[in-house]
Amino acid sequence: MQTTGCGTAIVTPFQADGSIDDQALGALVNWQIESGIDFLVACGSTGEAATLDEEEWLHAVHVVVDAAAGRVPVWGGCTHNSTRTLVRQAGMLCKIKGLSAVLSANPYYNKPTQEGQFQHFLALAKAVDPLPVTLYNVPGRTAANLEPETVVRLAEAAPNIQAIKEASGKLPQITQLVHDLPRNFKIFSGDDNLALASIGIGAHGLISVAANEAPAEVGRMIRAALMNDWTQARDIERRYGRLFEANFWESNPSPVKTVLSLMGKIGDTVRLPLVPPTAATRARLERLAGELGLLKFAPAPEGDLGGS
Repeated sequence: MQTTGCGTAIVTPFQADGSIDDQALGALVNWQIESGIDFLVACGSTGEAATLDEEEWLHAVHVVVDAAAGRVPVWGGCTHNSTRTLVRQAGMLCKIKGLSAVLSANPYYNKPTQEGQFQHFLALAKAVDPLPVTLYNVPGRTAANLEPETVVRLAEAAPNIQAIKEASGKLPQITQLVHDLPRNFKIFSGDDNLALASIGIGAHGLISVAANEAPAEVGRMIRAALMNDWTQARDIERRYGRLFEANFWESNPSPVKTVLSLMGKIGDTVRLPLVPPTAATRARLERLAGELGLLKFAPAPEGDLGGS
């Protein structure tokens, strides 16, 4: 896998009735690419994949791949806690022409052992071979940590397992991955606020939530770090670090969808069991977005003609 840099875990916009907003999603993809993002991840956690039915999930990935039109790599999220279901769904996903990789998180709720996770991801890799697989370790959501030793076993057992999105929040774990994995195995931070630290110890980039709202800026931060321009990278992080935190003031992706709505990019609809942020959180998000200059191109509210 050649991909490095900053990827956006892109949101899935919904219409007011809860259906997928294809037009808004396509427009987001174009804006992301025009802003210089390095790759896109469709239907991950931030894309609310857990609330999409199978037909919607495949449709959303199709929309992103079609809108990207080969300009940047697109990874498709494919996660399930039943290995049998995962393999079946992965077989459907890998038929999408133009898809660059599959991203799959730990099996959730079951709390499998390391051997269980090894067998689970190995079955996925065989089902989609030769399409590359990116492991997604996010124990805060799945209740199962993927230990570095297991990642090494998987990299040795399946050549198409070529990357990991590490969202354990544990820098020593990322360090061990850097030390133990082959140099061509890509390691991406799954936490915006740990991206620079992760790159500093050898990671290859970031899969970002905040890049939904500020793709040019977050992308520049990551590329600067990868080029050892730490002055620029730290300057950007100091400015946007508040946004990295704000996107998790309430359950992701409710805050990021609210900010994108304030920017005029999408509606702020989320699907149950997620709900929109409280009025107090929304006010805080609007104030922060204004301070960061994210609202400068937002359309004026209806009835506001700009007069005094």
